[in-house]
Amino acid sequence: MPELPEVEAARRRLEGRILGLEIRSAEAVDDPIVFRGITGRKLAAALVGRRVKAVGRRGKHLWFELDRRPWPSFHFGMTGSFAIYDEPAKRPRFWRLEVVFAGGLRLAFRDPRRFGRIRLQLDPANEPPIARLGADPLLEPPTARALHTLLGRRRAPLKAVLLDQSVFAGVGNWVADEILYQARLSPVRPASSLTTAEVGRLRRSLLSVVKRAVQVGADSNRFPRAWLFHTRWGRTLGATTARGEAIVHATVGGRTTAWVPTRQK
Repeated sequence: MPELPEVEAARRRLEGRILGLEIRSAEAVDDPIVFRGITGRKLAAALVGRRVKAVGRRGKHLWFELDRRPWPSFHFGMTGSFAIYDEPAKRPRFWRLEVVFAGGLRLAFRDPRRFGRIRLQLDPANEPPIARLGADPLLEPPTARALHTLLGRRRAPLKAVLLDQSVFAGVGNWVADEILYQARLSPVRPASSLTTAEVGRLRRSLLSVVKRAVQVGADSNRFPRAWLFHTRWGRTLGATTARGEAIVHATVGGRTTAWVPTRQK
């Protein structure tokens, strides 16, 4: 599932290719699951003739700022992504929306499993669902004091709190596991039980993991080899980290969680 690093990488790629371009035509599949509050056909028609001024993001949500409102916003869900190409024959399978820019460049939003969402909004950043999100660790990281206060009110397991999008926008399953592994904190600890020093470690890991993943364009092959990411997948018996630590898989906050009890307390 795309998380903050993957969505930010997509935003940067789009920003480098479509800024300033005018949308000459658009086509959409009328999918009542993916399109919310509007049909795909009407949304596509509303984009024609508009120019892309910026590409915004908050958490796992992304939107296009056009020269006239309303603007399209996107949530990738589990399998959503953008494809950029220059020939009609290259349009990807499972496309939901395709726009053609002046000059012939084409952009499609594809989503095989249809968990993604596309909306047309006057001000995406200040309307639900984006307006309900918590702090984006890349754009507006919480101070150590604010984080300590926030966690002090939460008795839920730390992993569940990290995944709460009203608290941390964009933190998903693998990011949360990596943060806790690097901070040496157990995912099952009540969030309110953390000391001031532990909150500091959590915050440093939060910022470090997100910034490093974004820095390498969310290319997992370029993540540090010591990261839990490379060995956390599945429930393989006897799985170990790059350091040789035994990995345990459990369900915490309703999500499969990989962690190292000998390291994370």
